[in-house]
Amino acid sequence: MPSAETVFDALRTTSDTVAAVANAIPDWSTPTPAPGWTVGHQVAHLTWTDEVSLVAAQSGGAAAGTDADGFAALVQLAVQDPHGFVDKGAQRVLDEAGDALPARWASARAALVAALAAADPGTPLPWFGPPMRPHTMATARIMETWAHGLDIADAAGIDLDAPQALPFVARIGYKTRDYAYHVNGQTPPAEPFDVLLTAADGTEITFGPGDSAQRVTGPLLDFCRLVTQRVARADTALVAVGDDAAHWLTIAQCFAGAPGVGRAATGTDEGSR
Repeated sequence: MPSAETVFDALRTTSDTVAAVANAIPDWSTPTPAPGWTVGHQVAHLTWTDEVSLVAAQSGGAAAGTDADGFAALVQLAVQDPHGFVDKGAQRVLDEAGDALPARWASARAALVAALAAADPGTPLPWFGPPMRPHTMATARIMETWAHGLDIADAAGIDLDAPQALPFVARIGYKTRDYAYHVNGQTPPAEPFDVLLTAADGTEITFGPGDSAQRVTGPLLDFCRLVTQRVARADTALVAVGDDAAHWLTIAQCFAGAPGVGRAATGTDEGSR
């Protein structure tokens, strides 16, 4: 795993890479694989979430500490509309920003990286779920930015080249195993799994005790795409050993919220977000 000192650089690089892909698309009304979401919706969602994360970083004391009540107010709004709060916020950004959306996102993501890097690494920052330390929030932002970046890259008909994001996405994918069971109303297995992944450059990334009877092996990229539900299980080269590990790959989900529908296998028209 990369060191904690690299996570903020990885967030900056991943965000800039996704922005470069989006900015190369001349028409942001181009649809993405997420039903009803254009490139503009994807960018607005990332912008809104980066701005909200910045408020959280500024509410958490430490280096920022400029908005102690700001995030509490956002939580109250979320409680009032738990199912529509995020999408409405993103739509509001899209409507407000117009042609200035690229600049607004650039400003938000740069400010967020700076705030997280300057924050006290041991002080948890508020969030809609459990509080997160700055490193963890940065890792979460890498995951979401990369996942939505895949959607944007799909709209452009290209591959997203952001290998620096993958170890962080994979770590979240592994650590959210039990969450995927819970959100699907299932009981997680008591036994931890082993996950052994290989990056495109041959680097091996492993999680787990190392001697589990339940394991997943295969390409790092495939695992990251699967846990973000950007690929169907059948379209990966992942191998599961053990029934529990095989079942996990059918429900794996590293993002918060209701169970996602995932991507349908190649040749179908369904999508996800």
